[in-house]
Amino acid sequence: MRPLLLEMARAPADGHHGVVTYHHLLPHPRVSRGPVESITARVFAARSQALTLQFALRGNLRRIRIPSEVDGGRTNGLWRHTCFEAFVRRADAPGYLELNFSPSGRWQAYQFTAYREGMTPANLPQPASITIGQRERVDAVTEAKAAHEDALVLEALVHLPVPGAQAGAELRLALSAIVEDETGALSYWALRHGPGQPDFHHPDAFVLTLEQM
Repeated sequence: MRPLLLEMARAPADGHHGVVTYHHLLPHPRVSRGPVESITARVFAARSQALTLQFALRGNLRRIRIPSEVDGGRTNGLWRHTCFEAFVRRADAPGYLELNFSPSGRWQAYQFTAYREGMTPANLPQPASITIGQRERVDAVTEAKAAHEDALVLEALVHLPVPGAQAGAELRLALSAIVEDETGALSYWALRHGPGQPDFHHPDAFVLTLEQM
């Protein structure tokens, strides 16, 4: 795991340029936030089918279960542990794409025809690319580690499938995260939570509108 600055990079590692937006994820009101201080995200959307996402999780990383790094690849069930997610859909269609990014370097993509219906593995033009970094902030006076300000940063580059990202299509985006603490308990984070229990698929979660690709 390579060291990264606590603040998000000004541009993603691949040099991707375009519209950049910055967002704070909110903890679900019915579930404890555990050792997490905050989760922020930046979205880099250019006029192409490429989408770069950067997530920064701040908190006491020693109390968070972070999957060990392995070779990348597609794996099911990543959401059972600490994982970052994105959901993408066209504004004029009920179907959507679910993207899972694990700090292990593994990823997964699913296609749905409608709300939680017709789930199948999504065919992406090329595999997702994930970069993970971690840094412990040190108190300038005592030189002691301030564990509550540790940060885990994940950057994912995804090439969206056609027709989901065809030219001129307005895209809606939902961002979320699942964090597993030392006891195995999960906290749920999103830009907006729907009513009831945590549900990242809920239509209310798609609050971002991406510039036409």
